[in-house]
Amino acid sequence: MLRNLQRWRGVVLIGIAVVATIWLAFGNQLVLYIHPRYIVFTMIMGVIALGLIVASVVVRTHPEDEERPRALSLIGVGVAAVIALAMIVVPPATLTSATASHRDITSTTVGAETQSVSDAAAASVATFRTFTVVDWASLLRQTSDLSFYSGKPVDVVGFITADPDDPTNMFYVSRFVVTCCAVDAQPTGVPVFLANWQDTYAVDDWVEVTGQFGTNPSTSSKQSITLTPDAVTKVDQPSEPYLY
Repeated sequence: MLRNLQRWRGVVLIGIAVVATIWLAFGNQLVLYIHPRYIVFTMIMGVIALGLIVASVVVRTHPEDEERPRALSLIGVGVAAVIALAMIVVPPATLTSATASHRDITSTTVGAETQSVSDAAAASVATFRTFTVVDWASLLRQTSDLSFYSGKPVDVVGFITADPDDPTNMFYVSRFVVTCCAVDAQPTGVPVFLANWQDTYAVDDWVEVTGQFGTNPSTSSKQSITLTPDAVTKVDQPSEPYLY
């Protein structure tokens, strides 16, 4: 039996990885790991891999004459099985404020060209209401002219990340922007001033914030402009928590 396990260890390892990936895709959880545009490609490659595994089982009828450490073979298969089982059994989780705090929200250039000041200046009120965290963060990096933001309504959804300079009165409505997969995810956010916000909300809570931009009342924050909220409402995490 051990000899057979050694003989098929490569096929078993690939099979475990492929099955776990397909399982996540059918559960709509693969988007927590890779960009949605790669889902179809990944599924196609998974099906091809399953076909090759079946072909390998049919064709490979003679044992290989190899001298490999048996314990190492067992450990390798065991580790792969545990990882695959964890991917299936343990619910996948999105990146949180803990990750965002290690990837500076205010210095990231993600979305720097998502919206331009010149284009946004002529946009309608209805258009502004559709702007995401990435859109507003992009504009905030381009201009701090309060007259530009006057009369422009803000309605954004994201998770709470405490402002490191004034965590008592300020937080960021944050989202991760994914280009390829969760590994390259970059945080971006819109600063919000709400005195003693932690009395009502917690870090990583998903919220919808409506309001308008104005001068930052905080004396310790580095942000000159913040979102002054008309309402902050707790919401469920979106089915696709990342922005692309």
